Amino acid sequence: MQAMNRPPHRARKRFGQNFLRDDGVIDRIIAAIAPRSDDHLVEIGPGQGALTAYLSASGCTLDVIELDRDLVPGLLAAFSVNPRFRLHSADALSFDFASLAAGGTPLRVVGNLPYNISTPLIFRLLEQVELIRDMHFMLQLEVVERLAATPGSRHWGRLGIMTQFYCEVEQLFVVPPEAFSPRPRVQSAIVRLSPRADSPWPDCDPGLLRQVVQSAFGQRRKTLRNNLKGLIDTAGLERLGIDPGARAESLALSQFIEITAAIHG
Repeated sequence: MQAMNRPPHRARKRFGQNFLRDDGVIDRIIAAIAPRSDDHLVEIGPGQGALTAYLSASGCTLDVIELDRDLVPGLLAAFSVNPRFRLHSADALSFDFASLAAGGTPLRVVGNLPYNISTPLIFRLLEQVELIRDMHFMLQLEVVERLAATPGSRHWGRLGIMTQFYCEVEQLFVVPPEAFSPRPRVQSAIVRLSPRADSPWPDCDPGLLRQVVQSAFGQRRKTLRNNLKGLIDTAGLERLGIDPGARAESLALSQFIEITAAIHG
């Protein structure tokens, strides 16, 4: 199956465009997503339609969000014949995803996300996670490592903690630079984020947790005693069995939730 048969589009650096060209990689991504006719998929940044063609062929309801207006005519020409295809010429960072979920079917979100929007977009989607069944993203490998990080690693931080609070995170496979045109300078990877059906922490205040985590990692080289000053004191940390002289990257997600509960309660 082919993507749009259009004149070459020059990738725009300001949009962080690197178009996927490797059929083998495309096949692996589609196999990981496994789209079905009863799915409601949302593709962010369809580009020249490399994945869109396969998603559309599954018979699913497909909404695509494309910022680059020069790509819109080609996408419409290729896919608008499908009555279950809708294109939104918009910025995903400000798009109202809730407007797509009006029918009650959970959204399945996919996309090849440029580095400059990946972190803010993931945080935005986490705030609406109740609308979402799963997410499959192509990201820079470094971002995927941050999402899937564990305590004590250099990648452990705000992005991984908040994502793992809401979702199960699976790094699926690495995609080499030569799979794209133009060729990026870094490796990419596919990640699956699956919102937790039943949160292990139903009483945790997500807004307060975000504040705790952001403060704890505010200055990574400083201790919890310093970074959490004003939220919880040394005695409060010690009552939880947490060393006030430790740094944030040494704490597990469950410990951040304990700190949040202590502040809240």
